[in-house]
Amino acid sequence: MNKLVTRLAASTCLAMAASAALADDVQKVFFLLPNSTTIRFESRDAPFFVDALKTYAPAAEVIVQNGEGDPARQQRLVEDAIAQGADVILYTSSDANLAAGALAAAAEAGVPVVLYDHDAVGGKAEAHVVFDSLSVGRAQGARAADLIKAMDKDVVKVGRIKGNQGEYGTGQYEAGQNEFLQPLIDSGKVVVVCEQYTQNWDPVLAQSFAEDCLTKTGGDVDVFLGMNDGTTGGAVAALISQGYSAGDKLVTGGQDATVEALRYVATGWQDNSVLKDLAVEADYAAQVVASLLKGDGVPADLVNGKVDNQFMDVPAVFLPVSNIALGNLQDVVDAGVWTWAEICQGIEDAPVCQENM
Repeated sequence: MNKLVTRLAASTCLAMAASAALADDVQKVFFLLPNSTTIRFESRDAPFFVDALKTYAPAAEVIVQNGEGDPARQQRLVEDAIAQGADVILYTSSDANLAAGALAAAAEAGVPVVLYDHDAVGGKAEAHVVFDSLSVGRAQGARAADLIKAMDKDVVKVGRIKGNQGEYGTGQYEAGQNEFLQPLIDSGKVVVVCEQYTQNWDPVLAQSFAEDCLTKTGGDVDVFLGMNDGTTGGAVAALISQGYSAGDKLVTGGQDATVEALRYVATGWQDNSVLKDLAVEADYAAQVVASLLKGDGVPADLVNGKVDNQFMDVPAVFLPVSNIALGNLQDVVDAGVWTWAEICQGIEDAPVCQENM
């Protein structure tokens, strides 16, 4: 009897050891999100990436964690991912300017990092999967310029709500916008009455800035020009809090085509949002990550540019963008990003919803 028990115990130990070995063999991908304030990352990007990686690396495990806007916390998450045996880290920085420590930790441990959407300054990365930031800024600037030129005013007063200062993306958005805005400033058609960067892209800070701008100017602002749907959403929230109605002020320069922003577009609070098909971004990121897991490096056929992150020229996978306004909201639905039911939830009486529901 004792011999049988001993044999059973030994068999159990062997089985447990085998299971542990198999668990250790599972490749782990850590997707580190930047914050919860930009809601797309948890609600869209992460699920899209998890699904896409199942196609390209079905045996890999994805662990999604959020830096909650705190670069120190995000660095701890990187270090924890390394301790847990991360094979690849997909990294969306909480603050691009404070990411060097996290990148250094991964490089020292020999864990490849792929930058996703946000840039990260001062460290090694294998690739950067991102929508072409300069093209986004140009799309925003061209749209704003067309709307300003159409205004029946000799001088149009603009409040600019910029992104996180020092980020590659913010700089590119600003450069792209300025290609169209600066000639109007030089001609006197546009006067920038207030402008400010928005730390960590926080919509609450964007709202506070827009409220201060309205107060400082006595409401004499014609246009709020943002850089993403968080900053434009902050401007809309400021207008609502100060008793304005949809259409009283022009809010433009959105980006991400979040469902909340599209509701603002549908109801006239916001003019546009640059559509970045997040399913496409996640799919390309999954292709890059899967190739790294296989030991094949970054697929050369996907690389179509580079991003200078002040440490190296990071091979970039640039993705295309397009402007979405009231007249082409259908494009978002056709792309499978949102349905009309999702866009129109709570705003069913909006004319565009009445036409499409």
